[in-house]
Amino acid sequence: MNKEASLEAYILQHIDPESDYLKALLRATNVKLLRPRMASGHLQGRMLKMFVEMIRPQQVLEIGTYSGYSALCLAEGLREGTMLHTFEINDEQEDFTRPWLENSPYADKIKFYIGDALELLPQLGIMFDLAFVDGDKRKYIEYYELVLAHTNAGGYILADNTLWDGHVLEEPHRTDYQTIGIKKFNDYVAKDTRVEKVILPLRDGLTIIRKL
Repeated sequence: MNKEASLEAYILQHIDPESDYLKALLRATNVKLLRPRMASGHLQGRMLKMFVEMIRPQQVLEIGTYSGYSALCLAEGLREGTMLHTFEINDEQEDFTRPWLENSPYADKIKFYIGDALELLPQLGIMFDLAFVDGDKRKYIEYYELVLAHTNAGGYILADNTLWDGHVLEEPHRTDYQTIGIKKFNDYVAKDTRVEKVILPLRDGLTIIRKL
């Protein structure tokens, strides 16, 4: 085991454990889905829960539900009477994800939407205090502008995968639209005076953005 893997193992041994339900979901994700690494996992999941507890939002938004792991972690931190709205554009994901959300202890705090958040979110008429963006990297700037417009002043946006496994340091191939999208997004946010921002080198990079 290399030093990086050893440090990760050490961290996981010294933070709050994930629930048996989340462990079961992660196992099912690895067995049944094609890209299990897309699930947030233990460390990021505990951090998402803590962010919710720190910010104490009334309404939380997630773009990119995937298997539902991050949604459950966000919902776990919510107080009574608060709600998570989570969007998944891939309708083939619904048969796997919906039962995990609806059978969880936090089902009454989660509204799950299948469809494009860029089209559906404006129809809700909701302002959010916290958003977790983990959707199509090619559309990150579009998601960002949409979410920013629906985030209260002082609210937070968490953008996932913003270091993109280190590929942000490389010159992407002209057809590598995911890397191109992430790099454009990082440059865009870095220059945006409407927000404060910081990138955490957690897993694949997490940008914390606060709307002024």
